[in-house]
Amino acid sequence: MAEITGKILLTGATGFVGGRLLHALTGHGMKVRCLVRSPEKLRGKLFSEEEIEIATGDLLQEDTLDSALEGIEVAYYLVHSMGGRTIGENKIFAERDRVAARNFIRTADKAGVSRVIYLGGLGETGDQLSKHLASRQEVGEILSSGRGQATELRAPNIMGAGGAPFEMLRYLVERLPVMVCPRWIETRCQPIDIRDMVNYLLGCMREPATAGLSFDVGGPDIVTYREMMEIYAKVRGLKRLIITVPVLTPRLSTYWVNMVTPVPSGVVNPLVEGLKNEVICRENRIRELIPMKLTTLEESICIALQEVEKGPGKLISRQTCLLK
Repeated sequence: MAEITGKILLTGATGFVGGRLLHALTGHGMKVRCLVRSPEKLRGKLFSEEEIEIATGDLLQEDTLDSALEGIEVAYYLVHSMGGRTIGENKIFAERDRVAARNFIRTADKAGVSRVIYLGGLGETGDQLSKHLASRQEVGEILSSGRGQATELRAPNIMGAGGAPFEMLRYLVERLPVMVCPRWIETRCQPIDIRDMVNYLLGCMREPATAGLSFDVGGPDIVTYREMMEIYAKVRGLKRLIITVPVLTPRLSTYWVNMVTPVPSGVVNPLVEGLKNEVICRENRIRELIPMKLTTLEESICIALQEVEKGPGKLISRQTCLLK
């Protein structure tokens, strides 16, 4: 394991994964600088004992990035433009992501950043890849074109309280005793727990052998989206009937999910569009370089439900869930 002595830059610190990674970095005594557009939004999410440096900047405005990247040894790139309030807002997300990545890597090269760690998305390459997943892969290629060594972690659905995949699952199963679902619920995926994802991100920083490489990451279970809903229902002790129909297009599916869950349609639409693509690991090299006991989907759902009630890190008795 390599010792990191310089500063670490974290982008996306106000997001689901970035916020968890920030707490982990500060908990390990790392010197962290966060690049954000709205400092007050980040300050409101910090724990009282956390000490970080905040740099104000916008990845879409290259001239705001120089001071943020100055003196940085390792940079985490955890941002992407998916997340508008409506479907229409997401029509230009790929171009925004392209511009942001190019601005970032040019500035990182000028600053002499030695490592870039990027969280991308799983999915086979080719014409059938969803626009969202194709954009994530394009960003990885841009970040890998810089002078520093880039590590890309290609991840599936990341499960945890507050994350869109878990919240969509939770609201659908909790609110609908009978679910009439599109055929994409038979697509296979390999969800990973948020704590395991954070450990992989930390491990890549410490393990020099991961530099300059791309890795598929996923949890121990390969399941269909139908099976995910059935596992959630089992954990909660709920009886649910799931019926599939062939007529729901991605747009109609988005409106259906948006009516039942609080997740904005601008977030739901790219996720639903990507559900036509299997997101399972093609290789597992990362498990040899960064060994850990991976969290099962049942355990992940149970922990997330506990966090919904008590907040992240404040777990109540496992008796809340019906795990054996």
